[in-house]
Amino acid sequence: MSVLKDKAIKGVAWSFVDNIANSGITFIVGIVLARLLSPAEFGILGMITVFIAVSNSIIDSGFSQALIRKIDVKGIDYNTVFFFNLAIGFVLFLVLFFSSPYIGEFFKEPRLVNVTRVMASILIINALSIIHRTILTKSINFKLQTKISLAASLLSGVVGIGMAYYGFGVWSLVGQILSKQFLYTVLMWALNIWWPKIEFSKKSFSEMFTFGSKLLVSGLIDTIYKNIYYLIIGRYYSAYELGQYSRAEQFSIIFSSNLTVIIQRVSYPVLSSIQDDIPRLKEAYRKVIKSTMLVTFTLMLGLAAIAKPLIIILIGEKWLMAVPFLQIICLSEMLYPLHAINLNILNVKGHSGIILKLEVIKKFIAVPVILAGIFMGIQYMLWGSVVASILSYFLNSYFSAPFLKYSTKEQLKDIIPGLIIALIVSSIMWTFTLLTISNWAILSIQFTAGILLTIGLCELVKLSEYLEMKSILEKLLKRNL
Repeated sequence: MSVLKDKAIKGVAWSFVDNIANSGITFIVGIVLARLLSPAEFGILGMITVFIAVSNSIIDSGFSQALIRKIDVKGIDYNTVFFFNLAIGFVLFLVLFFSSPYIGEFFKEPRLVNVTRVMASILIINALSIIHRTILTKSINFKLQTKISLAASLLSGVVGIGMAYYGFGVWSLVGQILSKQFLYTVLMWALNIWWPKIEFSKKSFSEMFTFGSKLLVSGLIDTIYKNIYYLIIGRYYSAYELGQYSRAEQFSIIFSSNLTVIIQRVSYPVLSSIQDDIPRLKEAYRKVIKSTMLVTFTLMLGLAAIAKPLIIILIGEKWLMAVPFLQIICLSEMLYPLHAINLNILNVKGHSGIILKLEVIKKFIAVPVILAGIFMGIQYMLWGSVVASILSYFLNSYFSAPFLKYSTKEQLKDIIPGLIIALIVSSIMWTFTLLTISNWAILSIQFTAGILLTIGLCELVKLSEYLEMKSILEKLLKRNL
């Protein structure tokens, strides 16, 4: 096994543990909070999601990816980015703090004023840890990141649940989020020994800004679009309906977004290190796509099949409106890792300008989706996002293809076998919801059937990506036994 492959596998393993364990903790905490709080309280926090997400994108400004991509990073590069991040964090904190009355007025929710002002402090806290996280990612050291994020998730979960139990309402959600980021930042500084020096290089800033600025704009566009549903539902519907949507999205994030983060965090630095070896890069890229999409199709379609009994069992019937939301979101987000992987190759090859153009084009396509949400209803908007996701994939793969000589047709040929297996398995799983038995029994049958059918079909057709993952897993298990 080559050094690079071994490092990548370890990175995937630790990143997997990090995201799965953190998602598991967040998921469990979310379940407890959903039982203690009302959908409307989740909706209030959801109303400011877009403002926090956009602000965090601006703070990073694409510099993290620029640092990861840069081969000969010096101390002054890290210091320059650190002080820029921190300065922007303070500025945006002040912007949100003083604009909070207007945000509350926009959503017709007076409680948002104080919630926004307190939540704005997370921008400064986050800015303090970006470089520490970047250094660990660049060195593919996800082991330490995992330990830090797990500790922060566990302790903040206790804070959130404790506050909800004692009747703090929406403030328990605020407390959980703030304490998690605060603990993460403190542990990053304590365990990942890097201290900034007071220095700033205009030359370094200019070099990274040339690459990062395009990623900043494209990232902003993408962040606004991904969170625009919170804005639309919060403005044109109610906090109750926004709360239902936010729970549905949180269920879907467990698989789609977390899997994407794992692949991106590991593949970007690894692929960047072989960016000039096209044949090797293409082969590595194909393996990433085939394995990632087999897992994503299986998990997302499976989640759509078990949505109803899962939500009733875990958070109760008061959240039933979230079931159809979750099922549609699963169809939309199952392509999300594929979007990210295709865009990753453009980052690796240094074409951030193309990424920016793509984001502008794709968001024009999404305009009818947004209008559907305003004038027709939430479900129409979500179905429109499915169509937009499919069109976005064809755009992403078309523009990334020339840099690898890996066409959209080839990509589809590689991923369709996994999609067919996932469709067959999820369809069979869904039929069990028609049984007139308890939700616990339905869910148990669905899980068992899903696992056995997926493994059985993959073994039957000798699916290459399945066999590759099976081989890697066996080697990891033998090494640790």
